[in-house]
Amino acid sequence: MKVTAFNGSPRKDGNTSLLLGQACTALNKEGITTELVQVGGEKLHGCIACYQCFARKDKRCAVADDIANDCIEKMLESDGIIIGSPTYFAALTPETKALIDRCGMVSRANGDMFKRKAGAAVVAVRRAGAINVFDTINHFFSIGQMIIPASNYWNIGVGRNVGDVLQDEEGMQTMQVLGENMAWLLKRIVE
Repeated sequence: MKVTAFNGSPRKDGNTSLLLGQACTALNKEGITTELVQVGGEKLHGCIACYQCFARKDKRCAVADDIANDCIEKMLESDGIIIGSPTYFAALTPETKALIDRCGMVSRANGDMFKRKAGAAVVAVRRAGAINVFDTINHFFSIGQMIIPASNYWNIGVGRNVGDVLQDEEGMQTMQVLGENMAWLLKRIVE
């Protein structure tokens, strides 16, 4: 089994990455393979509403000049998907939103091709706005008929400067429980 985590932060090794790493470590301890894919700061633009994915139905976006199709391929190969984003003005990073829009549109065009995969949101925040980010990412999972594992709190870590989330004991514990719960769910799905 495999889970792919997408880091929507332009800070490759920042707080979002640390939170995703904590969840992935818990998954690894349960025998689940993980991969972290850097999305933030990469070339990834929003959906242009060309609807070619609906016409072609080839599980690919017609716009092929960025990393969207690589991300779609990784999602297809995975049993679980985690999408992480820092909170920018109470919203997602532009790359995270583009990932959701592009992958979501291709999935819808191809019969909800991520249906029944596990999907979880992870959010880094300095102070406020994280619930909007958490909710927006989870909308991608729910409209795609994916199964969202829970943790013991919302999947949010608090910190401003790189590494600050490591001091958020509750946030780090939440990520660990998320990884454990996602592993439990994936094992039940495979049964």
